[in-house]
Amino acid sequence: MTFVLKGAVSALAVSCGLAVMNAAPAHAYTLMDMLRGDRQRTQSTIFMDQTPGRPVPRDAAGGSLGGLDPEAPLPKVSGPRYYTYKTETLQFVDTSKLADPVVTGAVADVSPGGDAGQEPVVQRRFLAQAKVRANADVAKALEAYYGDSRNPLIWVEGNQINERAKSAMATLADAASVGLDPADYALQTPDIDPANPDPAARDRALTQFELDLSAKVLAFIQDTVRGRIDPNKISGYHDFQRKVVNLAPVLKLIRMSPDVGAYIASRSPDSPQFEALKAELAKLRAADGSNEEQIVISLQGLLKPGDSSPEVANIVKAIQKHGSETLRADHAATLAAYAGSTDYSPDIVALVEGFQKERGLKSDGVIGQATVRAMTGGDTNASKIDKLIVALEQVRWLPEDLGSRYVMINQPAYMAYYHNDGKEQLSMRVVVGGKNNQTYFFNDQIETVEFNPFWGVPQSIIINEMLPKLRSDPNYLDQLGYEVEVNGHAVASSSVDWYGSTDSVSVRQPPSSDNALGELKILFPNSHAIYMHDTPSKSFFKRDMRALSHGCVRLANPRAMAAAVLGTTVDDVAKQIASGQNHAVKVPQKIPVYVSYFTAWPNKDGVVEYFDDVYGRDAYVEKAFDATTKARGAQI
Repeated sequence: MTFVLKGAVSALAVSCGLAVMNAAPAHAYTLMDMLRGDRQRTQSTIFMDQTPGRPVPRDAAGGSLGGLDPEAPLPKVSGPRYYTYKTETLQFVDTSKLADPVVTGAVADVSPGGDAGQEPVVQRRFLAQAKVRANADVAKALEAYYGDSRNPLIWVEGNQINERAKSAMATLADAASVGLDPADYALQTPDIDPANPDPAARDRALTQFELDLSAKVLAFIQDTVRGRIDPNKISGYHDFQRKVVNLAPVLKLIRMSPDVGAYIASRSPDSPQFEALKAELAKLRAADGSNEEQIVISLQGLLKPGDSSPEVANIVKAIQKHGSETLRADHAATLAAYAGSTDYSPDIVALVEGFQKERGLKSDGVIGQATVRAMTGGDTNASKIDKLIVALEQVRWLPEDLGSRYVMINQPAYMAYYHNDGKEQLSMRVVVGGKNNQTYFFNDQIETVEFNPFWGVPQSIIINEMLPKLRSDPNYLDQLGYEVEVNGHAVASSSVDWYGSTDSVSVRQPPSSDNALGELKILFPNSHAIYMHDTPSKSFFKRDMRALSHGCVRLANPRAMAAAVLGTTVDDVAKQIASGQNHAVKVPQKIPVYVSYFTAWPNKDGVVEYFDDVYGRDAYVEKAFDATTKARGAQI
């Protein structure tokens, strides 16, 4: 978003930040404290003169502090940070609760519908000697199941492992097909010498295997439902309520299931997005072992309509391979008639424009490196596979069912999509936060559309961007037409001591043609002060790289999005704006909004597209994967 100094050529780009107008301060030390660098003076208080509301810095006794160095370095408000991933704590299962001498040597039913006494069970007294590490939820489920003497062993019958165990292990070994790491669930079958069995050693090994496999199965189910890592431990930009997986009934359900492998596999998400990503992963892994032709487009500079280039043939071939089924159908005649000409003719230009449009690129027919990257897939198979694995993990952080009506914002794609009745009905370009002002990854619910909005300037922007100008010209905000308050009292910008604390200072921009939020904003209340909005800076939408805001999401077509979420028409939205009055309208029904971050994501035709990792977040997810696998594989 942009606010403009009237009559000036230059503009200062501003948008969402760390706090909104009138929000409580989020830091313990004031601006004055930071300027002084003196802990003793943190007890100072701001007193207000009677006229004209100017805050005067004084000490606790009421004396003037004065003497502030105008050359003192300016403070900065920094955003969230990325963390070194801390894996969840693994604990030893309390096996002392599992031994049951009463049933030692007894027999029990170990098959669905079987009769008690069909198969001897392993000596349960050896359960107390097993050593198994697991997270708290898995440990609790193990202790509950095996602590009940009525529950038979699941994976062992007589003196050997059963078919149920083999089926479960096969499913765990195939964990990579759903984006998980088989190493997290791997275990060895007991090493028993059939020629010279030691009954005690054999039973001890089988009992250890029983608990180990149950722990692995429970961990797999927990991971495939909620994800194997906690996104909130990756960075302060991730904000999710982690799913709770009910593991209590799982082992009993497995024991009763006629097809254990199918039951375990069924716990993976089955949303259309997850299925498309999974299918793409399988396809790319199969292609890794083949001699599939890689299309290369060696283009120097730009290829414009009317030009000629030997790369036109490769451009057509790339679109045939990577273009959607709809695009290929719409341009079937052009593709069929193409005979290898080097001319970048109007029919080929139209084909390229269609490809650019569906990839969210500027659809002008001019082929540059961004278009070439999209045409050739941009990434190697290996890097695409990495993106798919991260995407499959991240899908698990979202609700299993996104809903029949929702808004999806995908930051790496710089696009927003409105879905209704399970179908994409609207899409548009967006501008998201720059690398130093990143947009968060979270989901919420759209509640309100505000027309002709005020813009409450966040403290981060007041301190980081306005304060230097205000110290050289205290009239700066007055000239811009901004409204300033100190402790809720309206004051002139020129009356504020801009060397004092800004904690009690609020700044907002009234509705106008210059307003940084434009004509409207779409609100989904959240602690990050992020929302969708209009902007006067329309030129940004022409760029392919659109990570340019302070964190909020600017919409290329805000009126269409407002009409969609309100369930009304664009004409009605235009009337609301034409009133010129600031007012808010609640949406008839709250709509889920997913402010997401996927470098691999299926489009409306189910074709997976790949995007640049603008914030470098995938690397942090991959580091968390590595840390998790290492922690789980640590020796007992």
